Amino acid sequence: MVKVLRWGTDLCTGYRHDDSKPYIMSSQKWLTRFIFLETVAGVPGMTAAMLRHFRSLRRLSRDNGHIESLLEDAYNERMHLLSFLKLSQPGWFMKTMILGAQGVFANGFFIAYLISPKTCHRFVGYLEEEAVKTYTYAIEDLDKGRIPEWNNMQAPDIAIKYWNMPEGHQTMRDLLLYVRADEAKHRELHHTFGNLKNDDPNPFVSQYKDESKPHPSKGFENLKSRGWEREEII
Repeated sequence: MVKVLRWGTDLCTGYRHDDSKPYIMSSQKWLTRFIFLETVAGVPGMTAAMLRHFRSLRRLSRDNGHIESLLEDAYNERMHLLSFLKLSQPGWFMKTMILGAQGVFANGFFIAYLISPKTCHRFVGYLEEEAVKTYTYAIEDLDKGRIPEWNNMQAPDIAIKYWNMPEGHQTMRDLLLYVRADEAKHRELHHTFGNLKNDDPNPFVSQYKDESKPHPSKGFENLKSRGWEREEII
């Protein structure tokens, strides 16, 4: 499913990244890719948070902290989108593609999450892995001089304020590094949720008796790309 979705996204955004073939990715094509990607990436966190919210209301019980992290996930992805929109505005064709993709993906994810939240989190974890790859390729292209427009470009003000970028680290390359780091964190979050039972506490907001041992956190310390196993944290 992830490979199919990746293929469809590549097709819609004109994405090509094969060093064995003539190079065709421009700065505008990269931005089109980022914008389309982030409109999809912002769906799972919000949908999952909404369904867990409804579940908490129905069962008259607490959610054990999952809703908070899922909403943060969705908000963070939307900030990625808003940052890139300061650099490029999609045309009517791309807006139509976004409308169709969101309609299909949001409704499909809604139904799938009702059936198997664990499967959905695993699916999103692999989608985030593809996002990490995409931003890695973009950073490599920038470093190789393939996107000269971005060499000295400053990141949009909205991004500088959101990530609190320090002086001297406010370039387009820095923005891509921040976004890629976020995607890596989302990957860890969803793979971890995929390893847990539905009623387990959210390990990213939990307090631990033994702080000397590695454990999940909101930061990037002890980051695990495949997520934390249930036995490690429960």
